[in-house]
Amino acid sequence: MASAPGEVPSHFLCPISLQLMREPVTLPTGISYDRAAISRWLATPAPAGGRTCPVTRVPLPPQPQLTPNHTLRRLIHAWLASLSPEAEVNEDVAALRGPVPGAEVVVALLSDAAGAQVEALKRLRELVAECEDSRAVLESQDGVFDALSRVVSSADACSTAREEAVGLLASLRIPEPELAGVVARHSNLGDALTAVLRSSNLKSRANAALLVRSLSEAAWPAWVIGLSQELLAEVVRVVRDRVSTQATKAALHALAALCPYGLTRVKIVGVGAVPAIVDLLLDDPERRVNELALVALDRLCTCAEGRAELVAHAAGLAVVGKKALRVSETASERAVRVLRSVARHAATPAVLQEMVESGVVAKLCAALWSQQCGLRTKQKAHEVLKLHSRTWRSSPCLSPKFLGLYPS
Repeated sequence: MASAPGEVPSHFLCPISLQLMREPVTLPTGISYDRAAISRWLATPAPAGGRTCPVTRVPLPPQPQLTPNHTLRRLIHAWLASLSPEAEVNEDVAALRGPVPGAEVVVALLSDAAGAQVEALKRLRELVAECEDSRAVLESQDGVFDALSRVVSSADACSTAREEAVGLLASLRIPEPELAGVVARHSNLGDALTAVLRSSNLKSRANAALLVRSLSEAAWPAWVIGLSQELLAEVVRVVRDRVSTQATKAALHALAALCPYGLTRVKIVGVGAVPAIVDLLLDDPERRVNELALVALDRLCTCAEGRAELVAHAAGLAVVGKKALRVSETASERAVRVLRSVARHAATPAVLQEMVESGVVAKLCAALWSQQCGLRTKQKAHEVLKLHSRTWRSSPCLSPKFLGLYPS
């Protein structure tokens, strides 16, 4: 049934406050709430509130991610804009009514933002989040990425301005040539991002991780090779601290993108990336995080330092083996690649014994016959098993069930 003029559509109302949502966010359960209302709910001690979804009553993780629902927010603003001035509305709706800012407003705000004015930077971020047109206008302005990068790398800008500028850059679609140009023209950008990654503001750290990911995937080799250990250590700390799912994914993407450069790969290993990724895998994260973690680990294990860190971790080989056949075909392929790197280049008697005792060899045998593994994964598993056939086939730790699956 259609809503009466001025009556708020039911799907625009927060299920908790029953008011029009100002900042809709979505829980992992798929239900959207106003950020202020759900934040209060999550802060309420159980059993009155706490770690359950108010609508579905499904248990939530200790720090559930609140994902901004930009589509719903745009729909709400479009509905507000469609109301006639004469329409009778309640105070809550009236407070949100108003025209969508035009291009001239965005341009004026950008001019102020380029001067590191915090309020202008915050308002631009709000406009970009609320309105796709505003984001397109901002992205089309000449020199916008350079202007914001200057704020990030400026020694005169306050830390809040730098963090707001990083958040704004992370929310924009920056063409790769522009990204390459930014790092070429702002030599201290890496140091500035390191400072933001050290912030006590978790959202700022997440935004910085997103920006590092974009720069890592597009920047020229000289910039990547010249990255400081301090910056790499802070990216790894984002993984270790579980800042947010989005930030963890961005950090893993960045680490994987930086790994093809040998010197940088060794630096990443040196700041503790391998144990951080293994500990992340032990927490059994969501599917995509598992896959990205194994991609990064696969690339780190192409160097001797990375393999040494993996086998030195008490649960390293076991958790990699555990991920095969349990997460996805992509995860299985990457897990087998990691195990192959170890089996080919770090196969001491102790390592071979650990692989059979921890069930890794059994998992490789199962992979040969599993429909969850592609042909390439099966070929790599077969190669590893053949490589150490004499040791593993005679091991009392390999049960007859898996010995029967062992390639002849």
